[in-house]
Amino acid sequence: MRVLIASWLLTGFVCSAMAVDKAELDYRIRKLAIKLDALQAKPDKRIPAESLSKAQGIVLLDRTKAGFIFAYQGGSGIALAKDPRTGQWGAPAFLRANEASFGFQIGGQQSFVVILLMNTNAVQSFAEGTFKFGGEASGTAGSAGGGVEGTVSNAEPLMLVYTDREGLYGGAAVKGDAISPDTDADIAYYGQYLTMREILLEHKVQPAPTATELTQKLMQYSK
Repeated sequence: MRVLIASWLLTGFVCSAMAVDKAELDYRIRKLAIKLDALQAKPDKRIPAESLSKAQGIVLLDRTKAGFIFAYQGGSGIALAKDPRTGQWGAPAFLRANEASFGFQIGGQQSFVVILLMNTNAVQSFAEGTFKFGGEASGTAGSAGGGVEGTVSNAEPLMLVYTDREGLYGGAAVKGDAISPDTDADIAYYGQYLTMREILLEHKVQPAPTATELTQKLMQYSK
């Protein structure tokens, strides 16, 4: 009987912890949506509707960096992909921005970074962890930055980078180890283990209400 009661208590604790985690992740999505609204409200920084409508995937990152000589940075974000059959945005996969992944800088900065993946091959490579970031999202602090993946021509970019930066230094190098899946967050949010491919390409889960609000904003800003 004691074992059964302990099992019930443990199950309740785990479920409670999962619920808290999911609530925090919903807040993370809402925060990213608010930052997207703020970016789109600035004529000199907003993502052009044409670019957003053509994008097949999108990465939204909220990151903080601070340091002198040895810099620390980290952050979190989400990725979404369009269903090629319907053109609708799918459910988000959660991401983490790794320490020292955006290049060595001196100063402190909070950044909102949007990366558009411009074709299905780019989305597939990203979902499988083989997408190679490169180049710079250049510009001075507080200004818009737009960049193209360094290994392709400007005429047909695999990605476009937009930033709305606040801080003391300019330049945000996007390097190859910049972004990785946040598997723990995915499990907490969806209640099961899912790979990024299963979320972004196989659409094994549907967007929750908070994510649906974000996808509606993306469709709105694509017009």
